[in-house]
Amino acid sequence: MQIIPIKTRIINPPKDNLYDVINNFCPALKEGDVFLVTSKILAIHQGRCISMDSVKDKDALIKKEADIFISRKECPGEHVILTLKENTLIPSAGIDESNANGYYILWPENSRKEAKKICKYLKKKFSLKKLAVIITDSHSTPLRYGTMGISIGAYGLNPLKDYSKKRDIFGREIKMTKANIVDTLAVTGVSAMGEGAEQTPMAIIRDARFVKFTNQKNYKELLVPIKEDIYYPLLKNFYKKQVMPKGR
Repeated sequence: MQIIPIKTRIINPPKDNLYDVINNFCPALKEGDVFLVTSKILAIHQGRCISMDSVKDKDALIKKEADIFISRKECPGEHVILTLKENTLIPSAGIDESNANGYYILWPENSRKEAKKICKYLKKKFSLKKLAVIITDSHSTPLRYGTMGISIGAYGLNPLKDYSKKRDIFGREIKMTKANIVDTLAVTGVSAMGEGAEQTPMAIIRDARFVKFTNQKNYKELLVPIKEDIYYPLLKNFYKKQVMPKGR
């Protein structure tokens, strides 16, 4: 398997053209490639940027963007507001200040729809039948230092590999295990794209032979309803301590 980070020009907030960047910097794609795009440049493409000078209360902005949240005063050191957004545990509703040139960059809208749009564009551009697109972001994992990649939308591949009813090496039937393919690829791609000034907001994963390509809209198969999640005893604190912003 190969990981090919794509170095580009600077993508400028508050609005820039993602497809211009793809056309000028993306090398020729091949059958079976997985194309990764960071949520940040997709958000800039959509104009999802707000001048920092225009925001009087960042916490109010975070609460507005979050689906549910735990207030800053409940978090150790009061460093962040802990939020859930679109089935993802992430600080500050994914609002980013790095490489933002004086703007708050919000999460992109309709990431799954945008992934499909990008995928169709790239298939046509490079005359491909098997291609997948993943929109990536970085998040922190409980009880671990450091950030790692995660998907927030994808199109063109089966997000899970189901091992249920198969047998392990000793013949025991596997009852529940599913492998998370799409986030595994996101972690792999983000590790190559970097988190600082690398200027590599896109990447190609090539020869990942475990990927099953499809034209179905199936990203939701990855998402667990919060009350069915094995971590619900922890996640339910979002419901206990939430203060929903006005208008939501």
